[in-house]
Amino acid sequence: MTVVTHRSAEEIGRTATGPRPLPELGATREVPLPDVTEHVLPSGLRVLAARRASVPMVELRLRVPYATQAPEHTAIAEVLSSTLLAGTAGKDRVAIDDELAGVGAELGVTVDPERLAVSGSGLADGLTTVLDVLADVLTAPSFADEEVARERTRLIERLTVALAQPRTIAREALQRKRFGDHPITREMPRPEDVETVTAEQVRALHAAATVPGGSILTLVGDIDPDAAIAEVERALAGWTADHAAYELAAPPPITPGDLELVHRPGSVQSQLRLTAPALTRHDDGYAALQLANLVFGGYFSSRWMENVREDKGYTYGAHSGTEFVPSGAVLGVDTDVASDVTAAALLETRYELARMVAVPPTAAEVESARAYAIGSLAISLDNQGGLAGTLTGLAADGLDVDWVRGRPAALSAVTVDEVAEAALRFFSPTAFTGVVVGDADVIGPRVRALGGIS
Repeated sequence: MTVVTHRSAEEIGRTATGPRPLPELGATREVPLPDVTEHVLPSGLRVLAARRASVPMVELRLRVPYATQAPEHTAIAEVLSSTLLAGTAGKDRVAIDDELAGVGAELGVTVDPERLAVSGSGLADGLTTVLDVLADVLTAPSFADEEVARERTRLIERLTVALAQPRTIAREALQRKRFGDHPITREMPRPEDVETVTAEQVRALHAAATVPGGSILTLVGDIDPDAAIAEVERALAGWTADHAAYELAAPPPITPGDLELVHRPGSVQSQLRLTAPALTRHDDGYAALQLANLVFGGYFSSRWMENVREDKGYTYGAHSGTEFVPSGAVLGVDTDVASDVTAAALLETRYELARMVAVPPTAAEVESARAYAIGSLAISLDNQGGLAGTLTGLAADGLDVDWVRGRPAALSAVTVDEVAEAALRFFSPTAFTGVVVGDADVIGPRVRALGGIS
């Protein structure tokens, strides 16, 4: 009888002469990207369709620019997004849900200062049904008084909880610090503003702002692109308007300066949020900035993460990255730490920023960041949903699938010197501003002693 034994992980990782050497990284496999068929309907709706038949599903993304200068817009838009799928002239909420469930589909709606987004997925052979439902809610939503009242109450409850969360408080303080009173800062309405929203206001906003001109509809899945676009044209033929959707104006540029100490009484943690100007995806230097950011704090093996998490134990996570805004981009540096190490964490953050300038990224650091950037890009595009979201975001930014195809080559072409130049230009501590949110009575004396705090 043969006795089967199992080796431990330690035994597998060793040979008679010692530990097994790690193999060299192989060449990154290319993710084949499909061709994208594009068509602009007479209504002005831009439709993108791509065939990716990995599973018999289709992903849908609709992006409608949804900007305004009106202060009450945020509250009305939130109620609208919560009730858009709650009923139409011919169907109630249950009928809509049943119709979608019959083809294994679901739809969801979100809104922010830039856009209203409808996203979802379903069986590919149920695309006609999904598009018919979408057309119905876009052209004939009921926004019944009782549905608006019900969702308004739920929204107030959710907002009351969300607005008390430290990360929400920090996000709102950061947005005000870098963009002042620009509409981009109105990401979340106040409960008291939602309380006054009426069904009439929701209907009026939908009629004025939920329009096809300037909007983008993306379909990715087991579809024939031309046939899918024809189905869109049939289903959404009645979605028209005499004006285009409202685009958000560019926010003011970030002004470097002191960090703002935001008092949150009784807090046992602090939120550090630093920000600086960055580059858009259109800029030739974007790839170098992307690698410099990864070296600093863009992934787990970054310098900042190694310092404040692995070495000092100040936080569970620290992250930096680029956030795109209309006509621009900003760097964000954020982490949450205990109150008693707030000053120390801020000191180490400033140190790592300065070290990016004084001790530029090494060739080994750049190669590690490059492998991560190319590999994570491939992973993000290896499913229908990831590709649909990417195509929609690129289209809104005036780019297309060729930009994605060119990323591995663009990242591979960046030199160590170019990454060093990006580090010098964008990661100097003097380029940043931001906020520190916490109990000022506890963290204030030590944080202020570091200087650069107002």
